Amino acid sequence: MFFKLDDLGEKTINKIAEVALSTKLEKRDKLEVKVKTDPNLLAKGTLESLVIDCQGLMVENSLRMESINITLNTIAVSPLKALAGNIQLTQPSRGKACVLLREKDITRVLNREVLRRKQHEIVIDTQVVQVSLQQVKCNLLETGKILIEGEVKRKETKDIKPVSLEIQPKICQSGKGVTVDEIKYLEEPSLSSIILNPILEEAKNILNLKNFKVDGFSLRVEQFNIRHGALHLEAEAGMTHFPTN
Repeated sequence: MFFKLDDLGEKTINKIAEVALSTKLEKRDKLEVKVKTDPNLLAKGTLESLVIDCQGLMVENSLRMESINITLNTIAVSPLKALAGNIQLTQPSRGKACVLLREKDITRVLNREVLRRKQHEIVIDTQVVQVSLQQVKCNLLETGKILIEGEVKRKETKDIKPVSLEIQPKICQSGKGVTVDEIKYLEEPSLSSIILNPILEEAKNILNLKNFKVDGFSLRVEQFNIRHGALHLEAEAGMTHFPTN
């Protein structure tokens, strides 16, 4: 089915985009898609902008994003394909993204890692003993640091010891992305450095938005800040192709 260019306005393009993105951003609380264009721009193969506003999006490893807003500008498309209801990029598009993560949602992902690595064998006083990491908690501090706390139970004696670490994340100087500038093992430092290492690696994945994997889209962290128990990330957004439903 074909349309005249004048008949294919923002409303039609919005509907096409929203249906396609709904299939890729399926697990979410709310999704709003706004495409800005006009027949003259579309005739030249250009969409002025695409804004995706998503609330409560579940991404890889069941990480819940409180909110994610992606804005892409000057998107090059095939006008003839668009006439047939297919938004097809003729070149990659770039823009910006803002992501908000709550500490409770980060804690949930870290505890999934705890379940996967429940039993550990460590050496205490030259003896090999079995210990298990109980649930952990992530605390986003107003100082910009991240505190991870947990408890370790010794299998034979049922003794429980606290473990914790504090990290100072920062943006890489050599390129975009987050690295850990400083790690401090607070309680039971030797035990914490062994037991909490897998949890630390998962925390790094979250900081770099590696849990966000949506076909055609990419995010690369540029800035971040922590306030009121939430992690605010600003990222460069890229789109190589528009999702198909």
